[in-house]
Amino acid sequence: MNIDKFKHQHIDILSSITRLRQLSREGVAENAAAIAAQVVQVSGLAKLHLAGEDRNLYPALEESGDARLVRMSRAYRDEMKDIAQAYLGFAARWNTARQVALEPDGFRTDANLVLRRLFERIQREDREFYPAVDAAALVA
Repeated sequence: MNIDKFKHQHIDILSSITRLRQLSREGVAENAAAIAAQVVQVSGLAKLHLAGEDRNLYPALEESGDARLVRMSRAYRDEMKDIAQAYLGFAARWNTARQVALEPDGFRTDANLVLRRLFERIQREDREFYPAVDAAALVA
């Protein structure tokens, strides 16, 4: 199974998270419009990525007959539900410049929690999950 598309999407999501961190360090209230736009961008990237995993990657792995990949796929899918829900709540709260500007400390607190969790998950997928999928050399 070729998962290069998913790997490239991870790069895009991580770059967007890095940009959000940079904007926050430069001043949340001062960069509220750019931050809100970046939150929307990350949301679009993440939703596209998650939909692809849900429609293509996880089903293929769970039908592979490889017990290890089936277990990994189910565990990653289940864990991602909570992470995705947390991110969608974050994005719904912080997708407007007005809201970001009104509560810069609230944004910073939420971003530190939610984005760190998403970042760590992507890192773990890149380090553990995707290499296992590549090593299995599944044909899809």
